Amino acid sequence: MSRGFLRTAAPFRTDLVFTIELVMGAVLLVGMVLARRGYYRAHAWCQSAVVLLNLVLIAFIMAPSFSHQVASEVPASLGDSHYAIAVAHGALGTLAELLGSYILLVAGTNILPKQIRFTRYKPWMRTALALWWLVLLLGVGTYVRWYVVPLWDR
Repeated sequence: MSRGFLRTAAPFRTDLVFTIELVMGAVLLVGMVLARRGYYRAHAWCQSAVVLLNLVLIAFIMAPSFSHQVASEVPASLGDSHYAIAVAHGALGTLAELLGSYILLVAGTNILPKQIRFTRYKPWMRTALALWWLVLLLGVGTYVRWYVVPLWDR
C-alpha cells in the first residue's frame, strides 16, 4: 500500500478520504451560510451533495475499513483510545449520516409518508450540522491516534 501525501503513517487512500471529509465539513458550513442568506436551492444542492458523497465514502471505504480494522477488537479493546475513538466516530457517524439522509428525504422529496415527516427544518438541520462536526472532530482524532501518534513512538 502506498504512503499518503500528508506525511503520516496513513496510506494514500486514508489521506485522500480524510482530506475529502475535511473539505465536506467546510462545504456544509458554506451551505449553512447559503441558507442564512436565503439561497435555499443552492443550500439544498450543497448539503445534498455532501450527504450523498459521504454515503458513498462510508459504503465503499469507511465501513469496510471499520469492519477489517476495528470491529474484531470490540468490545475487548474499547479501553484503548486507538479503538474507542474509532468506535465513537463510527457510531456517531452512522447516526449523522442517517439523520442527514432523513433530512434530505423530508426536505427534498415526497417519498416519506406525512406521519413521519417533520415541518420545522431549522432544529433538525442545526442538530445534523452539529453532529456532523462532532463526527468530523472524532474522525480527526481517529486519524491522529492511528497515523500520527505512532510516528511519535519511533
